[in-house]
Order: sequence, then structure tokens, then C-alpha cells
Amino acid sequence: MMKVATSGIFKGMNKKMSIISIILILISISLTGYFPTKSSNVLKNVREILNPFLEWYYVLLVAFLLALMIWLGMGRYKNIRLGGDLEQPEFTFFTWVSMLFAAGTGVGILFWSVAQPIMQFQNNPFTGVQMTPEAATMAMSLSFFHWGLNGWAIFSFIAITMAYFSYRHNYPLTIRSALYPIFGSKMDGILGDIIDILAVFATVFGIATTLGLGVEQMNSGLKEVIGLNISLSLQLFVTIVIMIIATISVVSGVSKGVKLLSQGNFWLSIVALLFLLFFGPTQYLIGMTLESTGNYIQNIIKLTFLTNVTHNSDWQSTWTVFFWGWWIAWSPFVGMFIARISRGRTFGEFVAGVLLTPTLITIIWIGLFGGTAFYEELFMNQNIIEAVNNDISSAVFIMFQNLDVGIFAEIMSFLMIILIATYLITSANAGTLVITTILSSGSTTPPSLHRIIWGIILTLLTVVLIIAGGLEILQSAVIAAALPFSIVMISMISGLLKSLSLEETPARSGNEKQNVREPWILDEDTGEEATIIDELNPNVKKIEKLPEYR
Repeated sequence: MMKVATSGIFKGMNKKMSIISIILILISISLTGYFPTKSSNVLKNVREILNPFLEWYYVLLVAFLLALMIWLGMGRYKNIRLGGDLEQPEFTFFTWVSMLFAAGTGVGILFWSVAQPIMQFQNNPFTGVQMTPEAATMAMSLSFFHWGLNGWAIFSFIAITMAYFSYRHNYPLTIRSALYPIFGSKMDGILGDIIDILAVFATVFGIATTLGLGVEQMNSGLKEVIGLNISLSLQLFVTIVIMIIATISVVSGVSKGVKLLSQGNFWLSIVALLFLLFFGPTQYLIGMTLESTGNYIQNIIKLTFLTNVTHNSDWQSTWTVFFWGWWIAWSPFVGMFIARISRGRTFGEFVAGVLLTPTLITIIWIGLFGGTAFYEELFMNQNIIEAVNNDISSAVFIMFQNLDVGIFAEIMSFLMIILIATYLITSANAGTLVITTILSSGSTTPPSLHRIIWGIILTLLTVVLIIAGGLEILQSAVIAAALPFSIVMISMISGLLKSLSLEETPARSGNEKQNVREPWILDEDTGEEATIIDELNPNVKKIEKLPEYR
């Protein structure tokens, strides 16, 4: 049984886990802050050492997760509900999708939606002659690949696993819950603490990386719109302001602050897309998006299993390894947040919503933003390539300026600054909520004090990573932080499959009754099932006999 403190500053939190997590992160902050150059060099060296291994390891893991999620959404378990058999979803479909998308990749695709297609346009191992219309289609497809089904398979696996054990078997909403079928009551001790601390560590660095990228982009936008120079002091100021707003928002809870911000983000994003569709090269954008989508679908299996074994280039490590590491590092945070808002949905509904819908939105977003940039480069003689090479974070704003729509370009650039800020706030407050949920042993309402404490810690880490070296150090940090948690993910796969095998008769429809096993732990002495009482649901009944699976 995981216990939380009943008094003192750690009231409502797992005291031991909280202290260890805070100490580890503060040590990282101190070392990076006091020795920025050495820290940067160490992380770069670690990344270079790991790359040959990660080029096939991440590929294999992500490929398996994609296949697993498709099977869960379409196979014999598709009608299992994340909760009671007749339970209905807490949020409407629109609110649900807007929340998971905003917390999932909102900041990332804002940063990369123009820069990545243009960078792939200049150099990728799949196009013979670079910077041609044909190369543009391939570059767009590669961008879809890194932001599409494979990445969302990572998020959706973590989310569906946590939601399944929490809402169907009454376990706490923590990472360790998925490992009870394998390790039993050992998960209540130090082993479970290690698992959840690894999740916290990966989450913190994943959020800090995204905040760092978003702050750099906001600085570039402020330069383009109101003439403020790009400076470290301005980036630090923006980081602090964003985190203050995020912390205030997260204290208000998911149903208020996070929900409203996510819906606002979604509507602002729609405005940006409609602007490009009507004021940009409409016919070209529709055609480019459709053609690139077809190319992506045709090549997805090839790209999914691609390693660097036959290519003498650093493309795989620069792009695929970084993105899969980033998705994995973000997966405890985004996965738990999606789980938190997905109660009541069936496996089939969940997979359709979390795997397919965000991928479709991403394709439209990158198709319109990246497609506009390609049109400017290929047919308007606007040298957006040079702008991207000079400053990746300025790409979106340069693209709007090149459209020659007068004052509307300034308005849209200002809108993008607001959108970046709101996406950053949404990601930060959702991340803070997730960290404190893990450290409070799965409570859906962790203490406000600790949400504030972790908001401050995230701010400090983001600041020192920005000081230490910008984009490259952020990428190296997230890749290093993701690797330990990827091992936990493999164990979670085993725990989920073992638990699903105990589901006696999956329902044929969402309204049909089915037998559901109650939560269990293994008695350390006999190996038999024992009763578990969950603090979130003290009315759990004594479980029935389960087949032996030690």
C-alpha cells in the first residue's frame, strides 16, 4: 500500500518519493547552472555514445507500440471500457480532443511546422535531388512521420495503460500500477518508488525541453512583431512569466483552468489554419497536403523500421532518435494527463481519438504551414530557407511576413505569439499536475502547495537549460532522460497484456455487461492473491481467485 503523509509540508504527498525527486532535479539544476559548458559537453557526448544503439532500439520499440495500439483499438478488447461498464465519458469529444492535443504536441508543432519541412527539404536520405517540388513532397511526408501515428502510439499506450488500471481495476493513477500483475505487492515498496521517480525525471526534462523551444520561438516572434532583440534576459523573463501563469492555472484544476486554456488554444489554432487556407496559396496547399499524406501512408512501414545501418549519415540520429526520445520523455506526462481526461471511453473510442484524430490535425497543420513555406520558396522567390538556417525559431513568423497580406501578417504573427504562450501555459500546468499526481500516489487532486513547488522547479530547470546551450543541449537532455523510462515502458507492456488476458468476456458493445476482475496484489509469502484497499476507492471488495501467473 502506497502511503501519503497526513501532516506537515508533505501532507497528501508520498514524502519519500517527493524528497528524492526534488533532490535529484535540484542536483541536475545545480550542476547544469554552475558548469554549463561541461554539462553541455557531457550531454553531447552521452548522445553520441547512445545514438548507434538508439537508432535501432527506439525504432523497434515504437514500431511495436504502434502495432499494439492498432490491435487494442480493433481487436477483441476494443469494447472494454475505461471504467464501469455503463460509465459515460467525463468530457465531450471536442473538449477531450482539444485538451489532449494542446498538452500533447501543441508547442512542438508550432516550433517545427515550418522549420522541419524546410530543413528536410534541404537534406534527407530519400531524395536524390534536393530542393525540388518532388523533394518538398518527401520532406512534408517525413514531417508527418515524426509527428504522426508513431509518436501518438507512444502517448496513447501510456495513457490507455494507466487509465485501464486506474479506472477499471481501481489502482492509483501512477505508472507503477501497470506493473502490479508482474511484481505484485513489491510495487508498494522501493521498486515502485523507483519506477515512479523515473517517470517524474523523464517528465520534468521533457517539459523543460518544450518550454525552452517555445520560449525561443516567442522571443523570435517578439522581435518580428515589436522589434525586441533576441536576448537571454528576455527569454528568462518570458519563462518566468509563463510559469507563473501556468502555476496559477493548474491550482484551479483540470475542469477549469486547463480545460478553458485548451479550448482557447484549439480555437486560435483553427483561426490560424483558416487564415492560411484562404489567404495563402489555397490550391497548392490542398494538393500538397493530400499528395504528401498519400506518400506518408505509402512509406510509413518503411520509415517505421528504418535504421541507419544502410545510410552513412546522421539523419536518423538527428531526427528520428531525437523525436522518439522526446515523445518517450513526454509520455508519462501526456499519458497520465490523457488518462486523467479519458475515463468512460472504450478501447476502440480511445484509440480512434488519441491515435487518429491528433494525427489528422497534425497533418492539416503541418500541411498548411509547411506547404505555405514551400510555395514561398519555390514560386514566390522568398528565401525562407536562409531565414530558417539563420534562426529556426523565427521560421513561422517569416512565413507570415512573406505572404504579402499587409497588416494581416502582423496580426497573425501577434496571434502566433499568443498561441505559443497559451500552449506553453497548457503544457506547463498539465505537466505540473501530472508530476504531483505521481508523487501523491495517484491522487487526482494533489495539494496546491506542491503544484506551486514543482512549477518553481520546472522554471529553474528550463532557465538553466536555456543558459547552458539552447536547442542542442535541450535535445541531448531529453534523449538521455528518455532512455531509462523506455525500459519501464517495456515492463508496462507485459503488465497490460497479462491483465487483459484475465478479462473473461470482452463486451460486444459498450452497454453489455462483462465480468471484470477486481484489483489484486500477490501475497509475498504464498504467492496467492490478496485484498488491496485503494485510498481512492475504499469500497473495493475481496477479490476472487485468479489463475496463477507467477
